[in-house]
Amino acid sequence: MEKIKIGISIGDINGIGLEVILKTLSNPKIAEIFTPVVYGSSKVVSYHKNIVGEEFEFHSTRSADKVFTDRINIVNCWQENVNITLGKPSDESGQYAYLSLEAAANDLRDGLIDALVTAPISKESMKSANFPYPGHTEYLEEKLGGGESLMFMIGDRLRIGLATNHLPIRSVADKLSKELIMRKLQIMNESLKVDFGLERPAIAVLGLNPHAGEGGLIGDEEERFIRPAVVELKKKGMLVMGPFPADGFFGSGQFSRFDAILAMYHDQGLIPFKALSFGRGVNYTAGLSGIRTSPDHGTAFDIAGKNEADPSSFRHALFLAHDIVRNRRAFTEMHENTIIKREKPSEIEGEDEILREEEH
Repeated sequence: MEKIKIGISIGDINGIGLEVILKTLSNPKIAEIFTPVVYGSSKVVSYHKNIVGEEFEFHSTRSADKVFTDRINIVNCWQENVNITLGKPSDESGQYAYLSLEAAANDLRDGLIDALVTAPISKESMKSANFPYPGHTEYLEEKLGGGESLMFMIGDRLRIGLATNHLPIRSVADKLSKELIMRKLQIMNESLKVDFGLERPAIAVLGLNPHAGEGGLIGDEEERFIRPAVVELKKKGMLVMGPFPADGFFGSGQFSRFDAILAMYHDQGLIPFKALSFGRGVNYTAGLSGIRTSPDHGTAFDIAGKNEADPSSFRHALFLAHDIVRNRRAFTEMHENTIIKREKPSEIEGEDEILREEEH
């Protein structure tokens, strides 16, 4: 089988993106397992490599169709010198993050790479660079033409998807509907089958209000459209349950009984996820025609340039992308009833060995 190519957009050049990328790729076994293709600039990569202090060679090219499969490859998206101001968002850092992302997304769309891992961007910098999207997810939905997607956080102990992404709390209830919740649950269910190899996944749905509305006494969204969405999808054969009160659901450990959970808004899902999985979690955009993952942290400008960033989450994002490519290929090649069992990123072939080496 042809070796998998994983594209990497470098994110904000003034943040920790390139630090965690270089720390991860410094392990020589990475290029034996798959082919890394970094979209950026050899000059910028070399600058960060000197800070990190990692010694390894890379192949510099202008096109992803001319990469070396057994090496780390840098696709040069620009040639000019760049002013790097570590720890500070800038118009320039937004501009080059946009160039890196656009080149990588184009190659993902055109099949020159098999998956994309995105390093963190600064929304402030991207806005100054005229990036007309709230974030990576919305940009890739349009670029890849795959329709609606699901922000799906993947960790060792749980998987949490979001019905709404980056919305002010005051806007969440107005955005939610029975139809939206059903679409998000269907994307989640399909992803669990195709991307994660689960034959009949069990999915929990959280309520919006305290105590899941207390039968309509503390808000009626659960009764008006969350529960009806669950009931209708059950009739269609999905193993979906809820709505559950979020506090008790996580506090009692009930989450461990389910393959995935749908939260209604950002912090409802991300607070328990990061409490349980921070540093090992991965943000996966389910439902796209292409595969995109990212680490579960941001640009961390406060530690940029200090060589303190932990690359664990980025490494997990790389290996999860690799594993999903393999699962999708297998799902396509085999009958739908033949399922490859692979429960979580830590079980991915090759990653455990690398992790053990780093611990020693």
